[in-house]
Amino acid sequence: MRSRILLSSLAFAFLSGFSAHAAQANVVVVLNSRDATVSLLDQTTYKEISTFPVGKEPHHLMATPDNKSLIVANAVGNELVFLDPKTGQIQRRIKDIADPYQIGFSPDQKWFISNSLRLDRVDFYKFDGQDMKLVQRVPLAKLPSHMAFDAASTTVFITQQGSDQITAIDLATQKIKWTIPVGKLPAGISMTPDDKYLLVGIMGSNYVEVIDWRTQKTVKKIKAGDGTHNFRALGDKRHTFVSNRTSNEINILDQQTLEIVGSIPVPGGPDCMEVSEDGKTLWATLRWIKKVAVIDIPSRKVIKMIPVGRSPHGVYFANRAGNM
Repeated sequence: MRSRILLSSLAFAFLSGFSAHAAQANVVVVLNSRDATVSLLDQTTYKEISTFPVGKEPHHLMATPDNKSLIVANAVGNELVFLDPKTGQIQRRIKDIADPYQIGFSPDQKWFISNSLRLDRVDFYKFDGQDMKLVQRVPLAKLPSHMAFDAASTTVFITQQGSDQITAIDLATQKIKWTIPVGKLPAGISMTPDDKYLLVGIMGSNYVEVIDWRTQKTVKKIKAGDGTHNFRALGDKRHTFVSNRTSNEINILDQQTLEIVGSIPVPGGPDCMEVSEDGKTLWATLRWIKKVAVIDIPSRKVIKMIPVGRSPHGVYFANRAGNM
């Protein structure tokens, strides 16, 4: 009897320790858009922890301003799913959010913006930390895709893939300020750390279009790889990574000189990216081959390819580098 009690106690202690370790593990959240699932990966061992259904066409994700939740936008499912950013477990859902393809919070945290790609509009919400209140819907031309904000939270800038345009919308009034033409199939958009230029990935070509948003003028076209798509800052307030889905490479762009200063071969259509807090590791979803690439930044080499679901898109982990 005493032996059974001892064994039970040891087993309980082991399982408790295992659960605590699992809860504290550095979890990588990957959205598998075509499988309607989330894959959770261990950031240290590169092993899959679990995969579970989340909703139809999860494309993009971002943390809430308090970092207590990670919002997954289910575009076809018309809902937002809140996950624990450290464990990846589902916390709750908000229904009836129409076609949330790309989402974002303004820097002052007053606005939650949802780009409705298939509905050709941008929705403005107020978020009180618990509920979303729709304030305004702004119709745009075709396929509003990605977004960026100015530092003062006066304006949101929206790329429109179907009409080859960028539109600036006033956050306070939700009125369109201006719309300008850009290159074919504009996708990712990012503001430089000095708040001077917008960087736009021209997916239908092989360059980053640099726009002075105050004068609404293109000042430069930076040659990159084919299918120039998205951005992720290194976190040093100078460099940003640029994914190129067609040429299978990730460029390193100096945001001060506006020049490409390096390139990393990454097969499989690199798309969304995430950077470790120490700035040493870059993770990239590979849309065409159902994998995630782990890249050593100092050596600029892929060190691991991790199988996930179909058409992996958004990727996130809590211990991440800054967004500038």
